[in-house]
Amino acid sequence: MGVAYAATTTSIEEAPLAADRPVAGLADELVDHRFKALPPDAEGLTVGALAAERRNLFTGGFTTPVLALSAESVEHNLALLETYAERHGLAFAPHGKTSMAPQLFDRQLAHGAWGITAAVPHQARVYRAYGIRRIFLANELVDAAALRWLAGELDADPEFRFICYVDSVRGVELMDEALRAAGASRPVDVVVELGAGEGARTGVRTEAECAAVAAAVATTGTLRLVGVAGYEGEVPDASGERVREWLRRLVALAVDLDRAGRFAATAAEGIVISAGGSAWFDAVADVFADIPDLSAPVLKLLRSGAYVSHDDGHYRHLTPFNRVPEEGALQPAFRLWAQVVSRPCAEQAFLNAGKRDAAYDLDLPQAQVVRSGRDGTVRPATGITVSGLSDQHTWLRTEPDAELEVGDWVGMGLSHPCTSFDKWQLIPLVEADGTVTDYIRTFF
Repeated sequence: MGVAYAATTTSIEEAPLAADRPVAGLADELVDHRFKALPPDAEGLTVGALAAERRNLFTGGFTTPVLALSAESVEHNLALLETYAERHGLAFAPHGKTSMAPQLFDRQLAHGAWGITAAVPHQARVYRAYGIRRIFLANELVDAAALRWLAGELDADPEFRFICYVDSVRGVELMDEALRAAGASRPVDVVVELGAGEGARTGVRTEAECAAVAAAVATTGTLRLVGVAGYEGEVPDASGERVREWLRRLVALAVDLDRAGRFAATAAEGIVISAGGSAWFDAVADVFADIPDLSAPVLKLLRSGAYVSHDDGHYRHLTPFNRVPEEGALQPAFRLWAQVVSRPCAEQAFLNAGKRDAAYDLDLPQAQVVRSGRDGTVRPATGITVSGLSDQHTWLRTEPDAELEVGDWVGMGLSHPCTSFDKWQLIPLVEADGTVTDYIRTFF
């Protein structure tokens, strides 16, 4: 997928997205006690060597609990969002905070992503360590130490592009002071963040205040205003119409700032208009399709991140593909496998996974399948419900006819990818037959 601009504008040459694909070096990391669930007899092998053995998740010596990513579902989801963005003329900078996995970033870039979105400086540092050359920081940045690091990165690499939010005159002053002190030679690109409404998260609340922030940026030599952005997921009492109303405000803000000449220095690289979490990107596509002509090409930048793994709970209910089923459907890619370690009575059982292993901030895991500890056959988890989590145990409620015994493995679907990835440093990528083809390294 190429960079997407408004249809009436001219194309702009793309810069390389990542340098030398340094993710290949992750295969050289040694397997040891730091990584949960990996086979004890693999101690001392490199990750690459273990992947080359193509062990089976169930018979290859893995210990429980073990989190697995479906290789087929990840590939399906990557391809689906690439196609969706192309169809709607959107550029795409998926939010990397979801996975913090450079191997997945690399595949997202290969599937057409413009760059990768970050939320905090640590994440941007990880991205740079793995060669990401376009970073959109969907947050304000006023940390002097982080700005000093950023100035050094921009000065050292002319192909590195970085964009972040601004939402206050004071924030602009702090950025300017820090960048001047750092001796920055390249300006930092910023976008005015429009807040999603009273009581929402960050962002400027009124258009008049947006104009004041833009004027403050213009007085500096260290910052360059390149567009507007925000997060529609924070719209109070969000509905399709409320979200679209806010998105139309965002577009109108860009039009007003353009008429005021605030984007004059951006003509070579385009005016950025960015929104789009994982719940309302259909609304973003609708409204961004009607962006009027501006004084420079428009980069319509979507930032959805949860799609890469999707889930069996929160995003399964929220995904825009429920509203536009003709455009396809995402597939949940996570499954957490844990073992029945106790069956104290007919109505109860306990697994050896808990809050240390499974996301639980939005929904409890869902028991989906049972793999027999006797013969390896797999059956639906009929009559089995997750009723709670302790630190290291899953509480199961079992109906009288539920077939479950000590030693069985239970496969569970998870809700909320962000708090699933962050509990595991090395996650097996597993094909449908149980073959582990790779290990996804995370950096939280």
